[in-house]
Amino acid sequence: MNDTTWTTERPWRGIMVATTLPFRDDLSVDHDAYAEHVAWLIANGCDGVVPNGSLGEYQTLTADERARVVRTAVEAAGDGARVMPGVAAYGSAESRRWAEQAAEAGCGSVLLLPPNAYRADEPSVLAHYADVAQVGIPVVAYNNPIDTKVDLVPDLLAKLHTAGSIVAVKEFSGDVRRAYEIAELAPDLDLLIGADDVLLELALAGAVGWIAGYPNALPASCAELYRAAVAGDLATARPLYRSLHSLLRWDSKIEFVQCIKLSMDIAGRRGGPTRPPRLALTGATEAAVRTATEKAVADGHR
Repeated sequence: MNDTTWTTERPWRGIMVATTLPFRDDLSVDHDAYAEHVAWLIANGCDGVVPNGSLGEYQTLTADERARVVRTAVEAAGDGARVMPGVAAYGSAESRRWAEQAAEAGCGSVLLLPPNAYRADEPSVLAHYADVAQVGIPVVAYNNPIDTKVDLVPDLLAKLHTAGSIVAVKEFSGDVRRAYEIAELAPDLDLLIGADDVLLELALAGAVGWIAGYPNALPASCAELYRAAVAGDLATARPLYRSLHSLLRWDSKIEFVQCIKLSMDIAGRRGGPTRPPRLALTGATEAAVRTATEKAVADGHR
């Protein structure tokens, strides 16, 4: 079995799509449409889903909505191991409760940000991950220093892994050089691609999974790109990456939720609206995303 392939033993590997969440026109959650989307992603080459992440607008959900999204994903995926819910919260106790809910629902792993209500120091970060890890479900750390202001640098990741608190890291710093230092300091820690627009670079550096955004719109082409990249098949991967990169880079912009939902609408899926305070795209950003998506579709990406 390829080390970059999803398995029930390591259900955080492969292509785990950070799913968008469909809202009706009145901004209520359309759980039926979400279930259809999860099943469609898996049918089109993706390995699993990550509900209740930033792309899923978890910050705007009620507790009941958030719990139901997880249950919906598990049922639609057909195997709870294919579901990695985000369990971020302002306090460790709440993150732990969400991890317990994920475990009860039968999920295979969870994705956890560091404390993000303030700029946490190293002891706080270590304690936070240790607390959630006690639930017993595998924890994937999410390093997003741009938004959280807490940077899970390679040395800190090695400490978290040595302590048994994490099994992998979603690396979203954008600094692809870190892949090599992580491998040196924590060789058994799984590196997961965290930003779509550094996919090829991190795949060549040894990543064994991708927590992905743009497969929400174009899963088959993104799956082909990932599998070629992690196999080192540059003859296939480089032209695909070049063709898709004008879209993939929107995953790293502050408007990434609206961008990916707009691309979904253009590609024939339902992206739909976002909940406030996110507003619909306008002006040059909307035009750029629309142009890039229309070109990708015209080029045969799906």
